[in-house]
Amino acid sequence: MVTGLIGRKVGMTQLFAADGTVSPATVLKAGPCVVAQVKTVDRDGYEAVQLGLVEAKPTKENKPAQGHFKKAGVPPTRVRREVTLKAGGDPPKAGDQVNVTIFADGERVDVIGTSRGKGFQGVVKRHHFRGGRATHGSMFHRAPGSIGASSYPSRVVRGMRMAGHMGNAQVTTRNVKVLRVDADNNLLLVEGSVPGGPNSVVVIRKAVAAKPIKVAQVEPVKKKGKK
Repeated sequence: MVTGLIGRKVGMTQLFAADGTVSPATVLKAGPCVVAQVKTVDRDGYEAVQLGLVEAKPTKENKPAQGHFKKAGVPPTRVRREVTLKAGGDPPKAGDQVNVTIFADGERVDVIGTSRGKGFQGVVKRHHFRGGRATHGSMFHRAPGSIGASSYPSRVVRGMRMAGHMGNAQVTTRNVKVLRVDADNNLLLVEGSVPGGPNSVVVIRKAVAAKPIKVAQVEPVKKKGKK
């Protein structure tokens, strides 16, 4: 059974429940996807499938990629990702279609995307450093401070927080609740925000470590007096 799907982030909205509560929601255009390749333990050492996102805009591929899709019997796709398989059920075959119906309302999923790029940033914005004094002749406002001792180890240790490229990295948002599945329009509404900007590519997979859904319980009112 395929455990994930490729999609694009449409934007954010609000979803009102029957009792009037409102929840922030992200709209994802999830699939449809086609299976471009099936990887097995005997040949590849693990089980997975390569999915291709079916889009209206045609894509041009080189000859090796054209042969790859021709072997699977599917049209060329520009966006391709690899997702794992879950034990049980019929194994997928090359050319099979996967859509948003693999998810259900109330299910927990992980959303993998690329965060918004913010360019080169200093330590105050990138790592939330406090900074120095802004008055009394101070010339130490947003500087990082010491990056290591000169005597020992006489080098900058690995992982030192410094200024640099911020954002534009792979981010995984875990245990996101599925609020609604629209199979007719291939839409998936999930609770809260997910990484990336509008029209960015995301991978939606079943939660690896799904947390139980907490349900508010109302305690019975205790009556005063003798029992």
